[in-house]
Amino acid sequence: MNNAPRETTINLRAPTTKRALIDQAAEIAGKTRTDFMLDASCEKAQEVLADRTRFVLNAEQLDRFNAILEAPMENPEALARLIATPAPWES
Repeated sequence: MNNAPRETTINLRAPTTKRALIDQAAEIAGKTRTDFMLDASCEKAQEVLADRTRFVLNAEQLDRFNAILEAPMENPEALARLIATPAPWES
């Protein structure tokens, strides 16, 4: 369970049947409804964001992309900062 402080409220309305389903699953998982819903929502958010990182290139574009990847880095410090920065869903 994440022990991070609760900083904001998320409100939503749901049909009774869906709330019952969520409550049943949360109980089986040993979580509160809130924790269960937050975890499930964050998992889905990560999935959606990960899908946005996939792209398709034709042969010419792929050659250009590979050339850029293989070229010497202009600013390795910037890359180090980027890698050290947590993803939005890790905050």
